[in-house]
This record gives sequence, structure tokens and C-alpha cells, in this order.
Amino acid sequence: MRVLVTGGCGYIGSELVPLLLEDDRVDDVVVLDSLASGSPANLRGCIDDRLDFRRGDVREYGDVESAMRGVDRVVHLAAITGAASTHDRREETFAVNRHGTENVLTAAGKLGVDSLVFASSCNNYGRAASTNIDEETEQDPLNPYAESKVESERLLADAMDDYGIDGTALRMSTNYGWAPGIRFNLVVNHFVFRGLTDRPLTVYGDGNNWRPFIHVADAARAYAHAALEPESWPQLVYNVGSNDGNYRISEIAEIVRDELERDLDITYLEDEHPGPSYHVNFDRLAETGFEPEWTLRRGVRELADQLRRNRTEVVEA
Repeated sequence: MRVLVTGGCGYIGSELVPLLLEDDRVDDVVVLDSLASGSPANLRGCIDDRLDFRRGDVREYGDVESAMRGVDRVVHLAAITGAASTHDRREETFAVNRHGTENVLTAAGKLGVDSLVFASSCNNYGRAASTNIDEETEQDPLNPYAESKVESERLLADAMDDYGIDGTALRMSTNYGWAPGIRFNLVVNHFVFRGLTDRPLTVYGDGNNWRPFIHVADAARAYAHAALEPESWPQLVYNVGSNDGNYRISEIAEIVRDELERDLDITYLEDEHPGPSYHVNFDRLAETGFEPEWTLRRGVRELADQLRRNRTEVVEA
């Protein structure tokens, strides 16, 4: 089959694209990316005749339809991320995340795509009092990023009714871990880098806010599983992560300090807003047959090892 990955040069895309190319069920992969935040270097080792790269913007319908011609499956990752930063980029965030998704869904309906997997987020839940949030919990988005994802889920549901698309939205946990397109504005990766450079780990608020975490390799595996085996993902939405992957931010700081084996200060900025807090249930995910493989501690150790390695070692690997 032929699979389109929008935003394929980004963090998750840099893990997902090689995973798809390694699968015998996939003939080739099309990557549509504007390169506004990703880089072709993130696809090093994947660039051959089976990778069809298209530079384009999901805000431009023509770019989307051109990339989608002849495609069987779509994984729609392209988005403005970094939830906190989108307060200052509301219009742009909605243009890329919501309008871009509308373009992707319209093209998929027009061209008869078999199935589509949409990258949503557990950030949609906002600050929930419950410690057992499931897919039926009312979403309470607190930033433009989450608002745009909630609206895009509605667009997906409408497109499934209007076009008969087989689609699903993966409400992904917060990613961490090494990948070619790694982001350091995510809390675990940020803490590991700060720790390796002997800087204090700064926690906003009292650190009691909850987040679920998933390794980027597991996130990529989930998208690949949903795209290649859509019959195993019949529900409109799935929370993606693990029940034991919920941590308070204060615990994340302590785990990073322990795994780096450094005497790092943990600083609490009580006056700073800690952002959303959500403790998520992932029981529905088990019905798909998919389960994460990485633990947080293992991911922290591997990320630290990758960042410590010199350039020669990385090339030889």
C-alpha cells in the first residue's frame, strides 16, 4: 500500500516513516511537510526510491490533494505543537491545525482514501479533577493547540459520515525520548538536557499536576498499527499511553535526577501556572492489541546516552 504522512519530518514522523518503510505491507511512503519546523535530515537513512517527499503546506489544499493522489492510508501529523506557545499564535495554530485538517479530510474523501489516522492529544482534557479520564470524559481545552485538536476531531467525525472514511483519532500522551527529530520543549527531554548540562530542573507551580507520558518510538508504533490495521481500531478516538505512565511533574524531575545520577537542584516556581493536569485511563487502547513497550526510566537513560555520544559514534551506529 501507499501511505501518506503529513508532517513526516517532525519528531514523531522521524520515527514513523522508517517504521512504515520497514513494513512489508507498505510499498512506499509519501511525506508532505512544509519544513517550517521539521528537517529532511530527520529522515536520514530513509531517503531512497520508496520515499516520495513533497514540500507543501496543509493550509494549501492543492498541496494536500497533489500529495494524496494514489494514496491508500493517511497519517495526519502536521500541526503547530508546543501547547503553551500557541497562546501567542492562535490564528496561525487554527489555520494549520484545524483548517489544515479540513483540507486533509476533504482530499481524502474526494480521492477515496481507505483510512485516516489523526494525531490528537490528551492535552484536550485540560485540568480534570478525575484521575480516571477515559475517552468519554468531556474535553476542556485550555490553549489554542488543544482547542484546534478538539475541533479537528469533530471534523473527522463529520468526514466519516459524509465521505465514508474509516478514521480514528489518537489522543496521544506527552512524548519523550530520542528520535532524529527530537523536540526539547517537552518536559522529559527538557529536563534531561538541563540535567546533563548541570542546570536545575525547574518545575512550574507545586509539581502536583498530572500528565501521561509515552516514548516517541511507542507513539510511532501506535500510528503505524492504526494505519496498517484499521480494523483493530474501530472507535473514533483512543487515548494512547499506559495506565502506569501517568506521573506528576515533580515525579518526572525526581526520576530524571535519579537516572542521571547527578546532584541536581529541583526548583519550584510557585507563582508560575503549571498548565493542564490530566490523569488518563488507557483501557480502551488494550482492545486494539497495541501496548507501549518503553518505560520512562529506560527512555530517560537512552536519551541521556544518545546526547552524550560523540558525532563519530553516532555516524558509526
